Amino acid sequence: MTPDTDQLARWLLGSLRLDTAVLHAGQYCGRWRASTAGRELGSFHLVLEGQCYLHFDGAAPIPLGPRDGVFLLRDLPHFLSPYPDPLHAASAQAMRPLHAPANSPSTALACGFFQFQGAASKLIVDSFPPYLLLRGGAPAFAAAAALFDLILQEAGGDPEQPSPLMARLVELLFFYLIRHVAQGEQVAGGLLSLLHRSEFAPLLERMLDSPAADWSIENMAKAACMSRASFCKHFASASGHSPAQFLLLLRMKIAARRLHDGTSVERVAELVGYRSHAEFTRAFKRATGEQPGAYRRHHLRHSSN
Repeated sequence: MTPDTDQLARWLLGSLRLDTAVLHAGQYCGRWRASTAGRELGSFHLVLEGQCYLHFDGAAPIPLGPRDGVFLLRDLPHFLSPYPDPLHAASAQAMRPLHAPANSPSTALACGFFQFQGAASKLIVDSFPPYLLLRGGAPAFAAAAALFDLILQEAGGDPEQPSPLMARLVELLFFYLIRHVAQGEQVAGGLLSLLHRSEFAPLLERMLDSPAADWSIENMAKAACMSRASFCKHFASASGHSPAQFLLLLRMKIAARRLHDGTSVERVAELVGYRSHAEFTRAFKRATGEQPGAYRRHHLRHSSN
C-alpha cells in the first residue's frame, strides 16, 4: 500500500461501527462442542488458553491455540471441538468458570456476536473473506498479545455474564485484525480491493474529498486515465459493482456518517450531490432500507442515552 492508500483505508475502516456482545467466557473440559452459527450474525471465538479445532463443512479442521481467534463475518455453519475428527465431537455443554478445577484438558474461550452498523457497511465488509483468522504467534500480531491479556483478566467469574469491558476489548482486537488484512493482498472484490489498484486509488481519494462533484462515468474514467469502456470493465471486475452503483453506495455511506453526527437531512443531501430532498430520500432508502430522517433521529437518540 502507498501512504495515500493506507490513509484512505484507515478512513474507511474508521467509519465501520460495531455492536459487539460477548456471549460467554470460560472453559470447556473433556468432550465438548461449541458454535455460534444459526443466528444470522457475525461472530467470534477467541482461544484464551488450551487447544481446539475449528470445523467447517467439507473442509479440513483448523487447529487453534492460545491467543488465536476467528472472526466470522458471515453466519457460516461451523463448530469448535477438542478433536481434529468432527465425528468425535460431543453435543453442546455448559461452559465452566475459567478458574474452576478441571480433571481433564480444558480450553478457555471467549465467544460472542457482532453486527455492523451504518449505511452501506456491506460495501466494506464484502471486501473481506467470510472469516478471518488471527494467529497470536505470528510476528504481525505481536501487539495483539496485550489485548488478549486484558481479555483474559476480565474473563473470570460467571461464564454466562462476562464483563461488559470484554466487548470493547474484542472490538479493538477486531479492528486491529481488520487493519492488518486491509493492508495485505488477500482482500477480495469490493471497496478495499480498489485501494490496492494504482489506477483507482487516486479516483477514490477525489470522490471521498468531493462526493458532491459531477461523477459521471465519463468523469470517473477521465480521473482514472482510462477510456469509458475500459474503465467500466475493470472497475466492475475489481469492485463487484458498476460505477453508478458504487457511487450511490459511497455517497450514502458518507451521508449516513453525517446524519449520525447530527447534520440536517437537507445539508447532507447537498454534501453528497443531491439538489432534491426527495431524490436524496429515495436514494438513501434504496441503499439502506431507511428514511434519512428516521435514521438521523434514531442515532441522535442512541447517542444521547
